[in-house]
Amino acid sequence: MGVKVQKRKQSSGKNFCYFVVYKPYGMLSQFSKEGEKPTLADLGFAFPRDAYPVGRLDHDSEGLLLITNDKSLNSKLLSPKNHYKKTYWVQVDREISDEAIEQLRKGVIININGEYKTRPAIVNRIVEPTLPERVPPIRFRVNVPTSWIELSITEGKNRQVRKMTAAVGFPTLRLIRSAIGPLYIDNMNSGDVKILEEAEIATLFY
Repeated sequence: MGVKVQKRKQSSGKNFCYFVVYKPYGMLSQFSKEGEKPTLADLGFAFPRDAYPVGRLDHDSEGLLLITNDKSLNSKLLSPKNHYKKTYWVQVDREISDEAIEQLRKGVIININGEYKTRPAIVNRIVEPTLPERVPPIRFRVNVPTSWIELSITEGKNRQVRKMTAAVGFPTLRLIRSAIGPLYIDNMNSGDVKILEEAEIATLFY
């Protein structure tokens, strides 16, 4: 694929490249094959051989995934001490209550190799965002409504958002990561790859 990739040269002389991907539902956040599930290699984009995802999204989650060969950025974004914000659009079963939202804001107890209390989160109701269709779609039930929240956290525990909404009695039906720090999903479609420009790259290092 003949594309111009924005590169950022470090003092070591190494050129680093930065991409954001809208990871589709059902795709693994890795390039290596594992069973029959599709991987990032199936996006058909010519990523550098030394590029890897920063963090991960579960195969049943969608949205923004950052890919780079800059290991220093990996450390910056994933270290708990840096409190780097990640934002999600979450569709939950039934109309979520004010009490549940307040619990999520304060932190809830989830199971992460034992009981763990999440840090306070930013949580607000939102109208259903305009999104690409999920394949397959979520199970539709005529008599059971659903609702949407936007939830921002600075942690990244295993299946944390799903465990948080389940803990307050509103299981997650669909989960989309809409932002990582200053990077937003904007008008990307499922499976899109975007090459970051220099100004966008710079915001990641503030």
